[in-house]
Amino acid sequence: MRSLTRLAAAIFTAALAVLTVAMPAQAITGGEPDGNRHPNVGLIMFYQPDGRFRCSATLVSPTVLVTAAHCTEGTLGKTLVTFKSEIAKEPLAPFPVAADPSKGYTAGEITAAGALSGTAHSHPQYSNFTDLDNWNDVGVIVLDKAVSGITPAKIASLRFLDAYGPPALSKTLFDFVGYGTEVRKPVTGPQKPQPMSYPLERRYTTQPGQKLTEQILQANGNYHDTRGGGGTCFGDSGGPVFLKGSLVAVTSYGYTQNCRYLGGYQRIDIAVAQNWLNDYL
Repeated sequence: MRSLTRLAAAIFTAALAVLTVAMPAQAITGGEPDGNRHPNVGLIMFYQPDGRFRCSATLVSPTVLVTAAHCTEGTLGKTLVTFKSEIAKEPLAPFPVAADPSKGYTAGEITAAGALSGTAHSHPQYSNFTDLDNWNDVGVIVLDKAVSGITPAKIASLRFLDAYGPPALSKTLFDFVGYGTEVRKPVTGPQKPQPMSYPLERRYTTQPGQKLTEQILQANGNYHDTRGGGGTCFGDSGGPVFLKGSLVAVTSYGYTQNCRYLGGYQRIDIAVAQNWLNDYL
């Protein structure tokens, strides 16, 4: 498994790390630009000791976004948040560089860039991809100021996904949103599909379910699968999985470098996630 966040960030900045064992998540493969379909889904950018990274997140109250714990664990300073659907068609993206990367962003630096600032928190039982039974890859960003004009997403009720076991799961289409890299053939050079960082925009796709465990929803991210529209890729980490209008999971990990296989999504309809989230809502 691989973290899609870190590989996406590496592609995005050409200078960041890629995890090779259990890796936080990715960007939409296939699918289409989201436009204003999901205005409550935002991009977050933050510093960790080994560099600057980006993830996706979902507004669930005027002051709280839900994302993945690997997008919040070890954050230095503040987290930048923007809900712009289209960030940049071509390099470079209009994000500021922290004056002191070892301390991360300050609220002032983020505000001066026209973005929102917030503080990252990780689930206290996040296992950092080491314990399948206690994955808990859930984090939040608590904004310094409340957002207005955006309707927060609804978090699914407790055990919502339990009703979608086999065989119903493989016949159920879930909605996925994020700011990750799109996988496509480059215009020049080798014509092998690969993650492409630009245009940097919010994208949307659908996937059928593949497996459901106590902690994880797996979905079939092969864009050739006629049942769905694509999958997630690098930079989609922390982005939402919706079913029937409710937020049921967040993008957690992937298995392949080209984002063409199964994706793993942390359930947030379970008690260990919801009990912790309720402390912020």
